Amino acid sequence: MAKLGFPPSPQFDVALLKSVGEDVFISSKVEIRRPQMVTIGNHVAIDTGFYLTTQADIGDYIHIGPYVSVIGGAHGLLKMGNFTNLAVGAKIVCVSDEFLGESLITAPGIPAEYTKLIAKPVILEDFANVGANAVIMPGVTLGEGSVVGACSLVTKDTKPWTIYYGTPAKPVKVRPRDVMRAYAKKLGY
Repeated sequence: MAKLGFPPSPQFDVALLKSVGEDVFISSKVEIRRPQMVTIGNHVAIDTGFYLTTQADIGDYIHIGPYVSVIGGAHGLLKMGNFTNLAVGAKIVCVSDEFLGESLITAPGIPAEYTKLIAKPVILEDFANVGANAVIMPGVTLGEGSVVGACSLVTKDTKPWTIYYGTPAKPVKVRPRDVMRAYAKKLGY
């Protein structure tokens, strides 16, 4: 990463991770509950306040902004392709209680047979981006190059190279792709 003359910041102990690439900065002020289930590629920055309870496969050239939360426990999975981004305050839900009245919510001491969970991976394909304070629900795949606008709620897969806004998120515009793909190709992708 570029050196901007700031004093060095304390970093998370990357030796705890399953694997980590080169040029990775992870703030010391993150909580990664299951680091042995997390892989991180090259050229990644993860800011203060990141909270991760799931398995994660984080690609190359990624930025995870401050105060992003990814929840779902050991059965959850977040997969981020290359050139993806989670902006400040984004929430990714990989596992959730069903909430339909046919089970109890998951809480300490409640036996598993009385609960009902929705556990489906959340996938960001290459070039997909999530705006500030957006919420992504279990099982959603953000198609290649799709963008979710700030404060949106995504409950269904997005189409590639499409911009989504709203609650629930709806497609509003097609996003150009040629320049991003050309730059990525110059970087070897």
